[in-house]
Amino acid sequence: MVEGRLGHAATLAIGSVVVAIAVLALKAAAWWLTGSVALLADALESVVNVAAATAALVAVRFSALPADANHPYGHAKAEYFSAVLEGVLIVVAALLILNESWRALAAPRAPDQPALGLAISALASGANAAWAMHLMKHGRALRSPALVADARHLWSDVVTSAGVIMGVGLVAATGILWFDPLLAALTAGNILFSGFRLLRESVGGLMDEAVPAATLDRIRRIVAEQAEGAIEAHDLRSRHAGRFTFLEFHLVVPGAMTVAQSHEICDRIEAALKAELDTAIITIHVEPEGKAKHTGVPVL
Repeated sequence: MVEGRLGHAATLAIGSVVVAIAVLALKAAAWWLTGSVALLADALESVVNVAAATAALVAVRFSALPADANHPYGHAKAEYFSAVLEGVLIVVAALLILNESWRALAAPRAPDQPALGLAISALASGANAAWAMHLMKHGRALRSPALVADARHLWSDVVTSAGVIMGVGLVAATGILWFDPLLAALTAGNILFSGFRLLRESVGGLMDEAVPAATLDRIRRIVAEQAEGAIEAHDLRSRHAGRFTFLEFHLVVPGAMTVAQSHEICDRIEAALKAELDTAIITIHVEPEGKAKHTGVPVL
């Protein structure tokens, strides 16, 4: 099952590269036809999209490598490096757009062939939006930080393109030339926010953040339900590493319980947790009742 997921993730990453190149070609054509600075900014971000999609592909393929002597926990964290890189690229793209907007605001000009340029840009944006929805859905299902980051990057590009199309359309309709760079600058601000949020989440993954509170509550409930015969569970710790969730805790059992009996409880807990978290890696440290931290409390 895991191998199938990895293959699916790699296929999606390849698809992202293909879509990014096609969208870049369309947006470059739209800019070449119109000379619009907003469309130039849009094309600049698509250059970043190609680089980000390529980085995601490399990260997904690298993260699929099996554990080895130097990486006994596998290579899943490679996807977070890709996500961090994408966050940085998003921020860089936003700054480039802001720079182009400022220059155009100082010397605005009317776009050439705006109708054709807008039609091409809208086609590119539609392709981006469709692929972003597809990528987000499957990236979340596969628990792939690199694919989810790429999907968010594409969504920021869709937002950018919407602002650009509005700007060029308003310039063509009203003749007010500063609409073009102004809306490009506003959409760049939204891209900056998206990039910083992605950086924060990706760095959190590299720093071994715990699973979300709701997931942790489900884990505690499962342990409590499946640990019949034990006295308590304590020191529960969790972290994410790409598609994997690492869990560890201490399970206190009666001193007279045999190793086989305590092992049976551990097997039952692990089976239930893996049914809830398909890619969970679980470590349970069994302790005698003298190690219990609470009195009269069953499994926590």
